[in-house]
Amino acid sequence: AGHALPHILHCSSFHQQTTKFTSALDIPVEFVTKNVKLRGKLHHITEKGLEVEHIPISIPLLTSIQRKWQSKGLLLVRLAGVELAPSGMAWLQQELKPKQMIWFQLLGREELALECLVLVNKGRFLSVCLNEEILRQGLGRTVSIEGLPHDSHLYWKLHRRLLRAEFKALKKHKGIWQEESYYERIRDRISSNKVVQTLKQFVSWLRSS
Repeated sequence: AGHALPHILHCSSFHQQTTKFTSALDIPVEFVTKNVKLRGKLHHITEKGLEVEHIPISIPLLTSIQRKWQSKGLLLVRLAGVELAPSGMAWLQQELKPKQMIWFQLLGREELALECLVLVNKGRFLSVCLNEEILRQGLGRTVSIEGLPHDSHLYWKLHRRLLRAEFKALKKHKGIWQEESYYERIRDRISSNKVVQTLKQFVSWLRSS
């Protein structure tokens, strides 16, 4: 935690870090482009995402004054790169406590929603990335990370992490991957696909020519 503050101060003014953001549009563009990590208090888990109250840096002597002039409002935080299954929603509601403190690292902004990596503390020195944990438990699927340039190094680094987490669930037949018949249907569908067959023939032709 001692190293986080200098990074934040370098990214932006101290005034901005002590300001409470109540809308995704309030957050400076540089916060998103530099993937700043913010903290907040969880209020609701919805189909659209997590509704989080941003908790800015507090200055001890000014805390009571800050509370008086800070506006109210919740940020909509989405788990970037993850499509939740219904069981994933139930898991989040069970795992996360009301008013729980979380960290969310900004990856992108889509209209009024923030695409983030969401971290929760699981002990003094351990934090868990919910994006990966959902996939590792087989409670969702990997999708593209909205708001992050798809040709960027960060995009592919994170996308590989999420795919690895999903693959672990698939290999262990966990969650949505537990039905063997589901794999067989997908496999048969792919193998019978005419486009795939055409591509295979084209590759064979290239090798023989």
